[in-house]
Amino acid sequence: MEIILYFPGIFMGWALGANDAANVFGTAVANSMVRFRTAAILSSIFITIGAILEGYRGIETISSISSQSLVSASISMLAAAISVTLMTRLGIPVSTSQAVVGSIIGIGLLRNDVNWGILLKVFICWIATPIAAIGIGFLAYRVGSHFFRKIKSIQKQDMVLKVGAILFGIYGSYALGANNVANVSGVFGDILGPRMAALVGGLSISLGVATYSKRVMMTVGKKIIELDNFSAVVAVFSESLVVWLFALVGVPVSTSQAIVGGVVGAGMARGTAMVNRREVSRIVFGWLGTPAISCLVAVPLYLILVR
Repeated sequence: MEIILYFPGIFMGWALGANDAANVFGTAVANSMVRFRTAAILSSIFITIGAILEGYRGIETISSISSQSLVSASISMLAAAISVTLMTRLGIPVSTSQAVVGSIIGIGLLRNDVNWGILLKVFICWIATPIAAIGIGFLAYRVGSHFFRKIKSIQKQDMVLKVGAILFGIYGSYALGANNVANVSGVFGDILGPRMAALVGGLSISLGVATYSKRVMMTVGKKIIELDNFSAVVAVFSESLVVWLFALVGVPVSTSQAIVGGVVGAGMARGTAMVNRREVSRIVFGWLGTPAISCLVAVPLYLILVR
């Protein structure tokens, strides 16, 4: 019977894989640089590897925000899943990291059990994510384009871009697993142990990639189709590096915000006016609103189901 209480986490992992893999391979698949089947296989494999090898750091951080029983952990994941679904339905950009932390805070406040020091670390990393991605995207474009322009053959340029898309996609998938697995199974870290929680989370994310990510990959890829292939590869590299660095720090961050930062940075270096104020305002609202809504959903669920 207890196994049912793990289902919200597995569902969150499936949803995360179905959506966030697009931030890694979306542009390459949409622009036919990489076939979807190849992207799905590589992404699934390296997400799982990243989760197992380095996901424990983020899991330890998430599990340290507030102590969890199996029931409260399940309610936290259910509240996060509901808030992500709601925001997605409204067409507002969301972050699973912020949804999960918001639900944990809500229940933690009810139980008077919140580690504010860990939360401060998490909040600082959230703010730094898009800023770091912009800076890395800008520098990577400037440095990379200098060498890329020296390749005179168009065929060789295409080959370099395809290889780059695959390699950075693999790197991004590894970083996604290492960083975002904590969003799926971090609340179960004290119950299952960090390593087992990482394995379960990694496999559930990979399941989402394999079964339901193609449509989202095509959508995300076409949304940033205004970028040339070189800029798109640079943006994915920037996102991957930033997400992996925060995996080393042990803080789950938003891959969506990282890829947006990478796109903006590459666009700035290219001299393209990339910033859409309306879209930026929606992203900021999603960044602020997602944890708040998740917190508000978690509180009544906990009161109804536990108290």
